[in-house]
Amino acid sequence: MTIETGDSVSLEYVGTLPDGTVFDTSRQDVAEAEGLAEAQPDRDYEPLAVEVGAGTVIEGLDEALVGMSVGDEESIEIPPEKAYGEYDEDLVREHETEQLREVLGDEPEGGLYVQTQQGGLGEIVHADDDVVRIDFNHELAGETLVFDVEILDAN
Repeated sequence: MTIETGDSVSLEYVGTLPDGTVFDTSRQDVAEAEGLAEAQPDRDYEPLAVEVGAGTVIEGLDEALVGMSVGDEESIEIPPEKAYGEYDEDLVREHETEQLREVLGDEPEGGLYVQTQQGGLGEIVHADDDVVRIDFNHELAGETLVFDVEILDAN
């Protein structure tokens, strides 16, 4: 059966950057070998169920599944514009340190994550006595991604 838009697919995957760094996987053995399982101890590593074309996975992966078949194993390279977008400097926002300190109820520090009232997640990338910069880009923005996928089932 050739996969078409609207089909339900079960697949295993390993997501890497072009340098081979694994950033996500459905495979327990890979997660353990790469330290992901330790970083996310409550996560279940199991095949991913996807409705093709429903937008539940990044656009490039969604598109690449069309035309594949059960049993296929492929390496799919996805450019930033079909993944998490290009890195956007406009998504790095500056705030007065004192004002942010009041909102957080704590001292802003680099590496901490903050969430907006609208649900946006940003990482504090700079904090000093006057200014805090928060980056609201997705952590994989601007990255070309490589997904090694194996189609387990489709219907």
